[in-house]
Amino acid sequence: MIPRLTGLLTAAFLVLPGLAQAIEIEEVTSPGGIEAWLVEDHSIPFVALDIWFMGGASLDPEGARGAVHLMTGLLEEGAAGMDARAFAEAVEGMAAGFEFDVYRDALTVSARMLTENRDAAADLLRDALIEPRFDEDAIERVRGQVLSIIEGDARDPDEIATATLNGLAWGDHPYGSALEGTRESVAALTRDDLVAAHDAVLARDRVVVGAAGDITAEELGLLLDRILGDLPAEGAAMPEMADYALSGGTTVVDFPSPQSVAVFAHEGIARDDPDFFPAFVLNQILGGGNFNSRLMQEVRVERGLTYGVYSFLGLSEYGQTMGGRFSSSNELVAEAIAVIREQWDDLAANGVTDAELEAAKRYLTGAYPLRFDGNGRIAGILAGMQADGMPVDYIATRNDQVEAVTAEDVRRVAQRLLRPEELHFVVVGQPEGLDPSN
Repeated sequence: MIPRLTGLLTAAFLVLPGLAQAIEIEEVTSPGGIEAWLVEDHSIPFVALDIWFMGGASLDPEGARGAVHLMTGLLEEGAAGMDARAFAEAVEGMAAGFEFDVYRDALTVSARMLTENRDAAADLLRDALIEPRFDEDAIERVRGQVLSIIEGDARDPDEIATATLNGLAWGDHPYGSALEGTRESVAALTRDDLVAAHDAVLARDRVVVGAAGDITAEELGLLLDRILGDLPAEGAAMPEMADYALSGGTTVVDFPSPQSVAVFAHEGIARDDPDFFPAFVLNQILGGGNFNSRLMQEVRVERGLTYGVYSFLGLSEYGQTMGGRFSSSNELVAEAIAVIREQWDDLAANGVTDAELEAAKRYLTGAYPLRFDGNGRIAGILAGMQADGMPVDYIATRNDQVEAVTAEDVRRVAQRLLRPEELHFVVVGQPEGLDPSN
């Protein structure tokens, strides 16, 4: 996914409108061969690391759904010679911070540490990643927390809608089920399952690293070998591509509430598709989340059918969607669905106006520099860029690529991407005028 480098580092200088100074991204290869992108900033004695292990919860083995999620929750519950309490006290005593999260396609580690005790903090992080204890009392405590999440999601109409759509769309692929697992699968997980999940995910062949702050390229290389060098070279095979199995229509899940939640989708577009930027601008115009979008204007402002509606590009690694979400009172849901289908159809047939295009570009380019508001955010952006296979100069060229999109590009991609007849709506509630048997 990431090109091999022949030297220690190369650099790209990136200037964004709205930023006070240039961002210099250095491509670093550690002595042990671990690659990272770095933005040096010596103004504060602090460094942020984002370490991502690609594959994430989609690497759950068959019959052990939720293993990677539960394992991730245990990484800060004791390591090497320290139990959970001792580990937490050691991290706090150094004014360091570690966050471990898992998603469909990646397990992410965000580390924040002071320069003065950087090596000692790195040793703690190394122990958490390479020598987690998986003590039985910690397993049962975190298992209980996960089961509470699952129980809560079973009563949450938003979560029910998402889970139903994913199950219908992706079937037996890991995308088709919640990464937390089910009550039954989580209850059945053993310590051996967690050790196997750890070995499957935490390996050097799927790691990307973003770093920002008070550290040089040479120091970062040594630090990465210190933290990650003892991980296995290879983990489990990456997931297969997911087959999208859903056709157009409506599914109603009965839920006793005066309001319904609706999610909707059809197949989407990959991040590396040549038409991605026109699709990106198209989505902003259609339902990008502000009041200038077609969906907000037509569904909320003009008709008062909802407080909010938005569309999205779902850019998961092994299967993509385009869709959206809204909620409305039960008596208005059917009309809102009809209006959304009409807007989908109108954009596909007629494209966008010059005014819509310029407003979308202005928003997308103007908002982008605001993301770079600290070393922690920058480290995460650098890791995400690598995970998505972006070039090192992406930050500098991104707004130019948005600006280059024409109305004809959007019209062409809308005709390719928007398929109103294939939109499938999942509605959770007791909507009027929609048959719950569908």
